[in-house]
Amino acid sequence: MFTFETADQKEARRFRIAQFNGRTTTVRSGGATVTGYVRSVREMNASIPPRWTITIVPSAPKQTPPSSARLVPPERLFAEDYC
Repeated sequence: MFTFETADQKEARRFRIAQFNGRTTTVRSGGATVTGYVRSVREMNASIPPRWTITIVPSAPKQTPPSSARLVPPERLFAEDYC
């Protein structure tokens, strides 16, 4: 799990919305990029300005299948020879 703090209200709201909707979110912190599901967004009541602790469960990066070359239909193989 990846935990960090923020004092940005807009960022905390974005993470709450991602948590509510079950979407993955991406965080860039200190040169590291973490993508995963938001587990919790907790506000620290005793701090001024308000701060939030956000916990993200990293998800495995998606493996994109190698793109296969698009095959040309056989009747079009030598179409340029007839022009």
